[in-house]
Amino acid sequence: MNHFLRSPVNGIEALFDKAENGCGLAPQEMQLLLSLETPDQLEALFAAARRLRRKYFGRKVFLYGFLYVSTHCRNCCTFCLYRRNNREAPRYRKRRDEIVSLAVKLAESGVHLIDLTMGEDPALYSGGEKGFEDLHGTLEAVIKTTGVPVMVSVGVVPEAVLERFACQGVSWYACYQETHSRSLFTRLRSGQDFDERLQNKFKAHKLGLLLEEGLLTGVGETQADLLNSLAVMQRMDADQVRVMSFVPQKGTPMAAAPPPDRLQELKMIALMRICMPDRLIPASLDIDGLAGLKQRLNAGANVVTSLVPSGGGLAGVAQSELDIEAGGRSVAGIQRVLEECGLLPAAPAQYREWINQRRKVAG
Repeated sequence: MNHFLRSPVNGIEALFDKAENGCGLAPQEMQLLLSLETPDQLEALFAAARRLRRKYFGRKVFLYGFLYVSTHCRNCCTFCLYRRNNREAPRYRKRRDEIVSLAVKLAESGVHLIDLTMGEDPALYSGGEKGFEDLHGTLEAVIKTTGVPVMVSVGVVPEAVLERFACQGVSWYACYQETHSRSLFTRLRSGQDFDERLQNKFKAHKLGLLLEEGLLTGVGETQADLLNSLAVMQRMDADQVRVMSFVPQKGTPMAAAPPPDRLQELKMIALMRICMPDRLIPASLDIDGLAGLKQRLNAGANVVTSLVPSGGGLAGVAQSELDIEAGGRSVAGIQRVLEECGLLPAAPAQYREWINQRRKVAG
């Protein structure tokens, strides 16, 4: 057994000091941290991540509203409830007036960003770049009406559509790879092109869009796969990095797969903070709802995502209904957890300041 792992915290503190002093960790050192197992070791890991968060962000966290505006998708991802041929999935397309109304509701509640998410809806993709005209109109309406930064999570789109996103004032583009292992990608995203999806994000970044990259845990990945994803995210210079635990979905090829232990997700949140300390790292409400928020924040996350307004007939992604109508995925609903973690919602101006500063650094 490696000497770093023989005692609860002896040895690993040197790695935390190295990271906190701005020195990057070698791949074998990252592997050691991902291998930590005992309660004392894990708490030391999470405490180091929290110290780095405090160093770069103080006590402030950012809050993201989430609107899943279309649950139709042309793809057949093996892990996703909304895969094309899943008859168990709830299907809808929200009209522009509905989307704008819900976005206003989110903005008034105090979110810092509105994430418009959808599957690769055939209604958009059937007409080439012209098929996205209605989406562009919706984005313009949301940006103008709310005055809140917007993220679009729409899948792999033509480069001309990315250019239009950038020109019309969209702040963020999200298009998760889920894994950076080609073989695992092929099993998860059947029929899709690994390189096309990856290169689409580099194109978006070059156009000035801030970039969110994400991966899944509990889908058959190895430790080496996870470490490779961290390395790719660093090379990509992603502005926001996310990890989420797989949730088995009815009607999918992976419906009978056992749900993974959340510890892998928590360790990856901490490692993301350690190797990319100045980036935004979400704690998603879409996996375990309000009950799972505290542990993700305590692992080093500084963004609360998947805040969904009740009464709008909206679904989540991994958990299509969890806590939404009960108000647990609202700004008011998470306040107690933030207080327990010693955290505070940032002011809207602080989020815009971070965006502007990040664009200068990335540019």
